[in-house]
Amino acid sequence: MNNDQENANGLKGDNTVKNPDDWTTGDEPMTGAQGSYLKTLSDEAGEEFDGSLSKSEASKRIDELQHKTGRGLDNN
Repeated sequence: MNNDQENANGLKGDNTVKNPDDWTTGDEPMTGAQGSYLKTLSDEAGEEFDGSLSKSEASKRIDELQHKTGRGLDNN
């Protein structure tokens, strides 16, 4: 795969992007940055914010809400 192709997560780049299910720290609490962004996305989507998610769960939820709201997606 070259840098112009999209990986399985739909992100451009190389194979350094890992599936959240494969993260070794995925069970740890979400980071402050994840929590802040997830709160913003939840508010915009009119959905409840869950502050108890793990890092990997938060990452997947962010992806879901980005698709719902269109925020943070590259529309090229």
